Amino acid sequence: MLRPDLAARHFELLREEPDDDLAPYVEFHWVVRWDLRGRPAHDQRVLSHPNVHLVFERPQAAVYGVNRGVYAHHLTGAGHVFGVKFRPGAFRALFDGPVAALTDRRVPAADLFGEAVTRTERVVLGARDVAVMKRAAQDFLRGVLDGAVPDPAAREAAALVDRIAGAPALLRVGQLATESGHSVRTLQRLFAEYVGVPPKWVLRRARLHEAAARADSGAAVDWAALAADLGYADQAHLVRDFTAVVGAPPARYAAGGDASGT
Repeated sequence: MLRPDLAARHFELLREEPDDDLAPYVEFHWVVRWDLRGRPAHDQRVLSHPNVHLVFERPQAAVYGVNRGVYAHHLTGAGHVFGVKFRPGAFRALFDGPVAALTDRRVPAADLFGEAVTRTERVVLGARDVAVMKRAAQDFLRGVLDGAVPDPAAREAAALVDRIAGAPALLRVGQLATESGHSVRTLQRLFAEYVGVPPKWVLRRARLHEAAARADSGAAVDWAALAADLGYADQAHLVRDFTAVVGAPPARYAAGGDASGT
């Protein structure tokens, strides 16, 4: 989330671990609850990760592919949403085609899963207890995953995304190709099929997440040094990337001056 300090004044964010049998597919469940009655609406902006989400929300549950920009959610009145964050590569088991077909899209969940997801949606959105929401969502997932066979390519895609996130010194797709023993082209096909975005995008987004986290930390940041640490040729390249996605240069964002005020 961008501006987590401001976000905490407007809504509550909870995370729930999946049950063990669903852990190969689900990174975690998340719940956002808010009560803004008598208060101004809030637009929350999120710098997306390379994950597909199933979100139980009004007016209808939806599947969100990887968003290459910044996702914004408009909160008003009172309510809650329940989300399932799938592991990178895992949603391919539930989708008839390359996950890249979902990128930058919001697809009604009923279009993919039929009446079963609509029934689950009624339970999740009608509940107040997070345990009830989680149980209904997980029962639904078990139903649609029934008979699914573990996919080694999905596991490899997830491992490669984790490697990018956990290795700041990994800066180029060519490095990832060398480490994995694949050609760059093979990596591109794997990521299109299972992740939804190219490995170059995942590398760049990981760097922007680090830059945003530093900006949100409240500590002074040496942006030139950070740019070098993140593999940018110079500070100007970091500023251009950050501004293009977030809407403000990193130093201005850190000072509380992003374009949306959130």
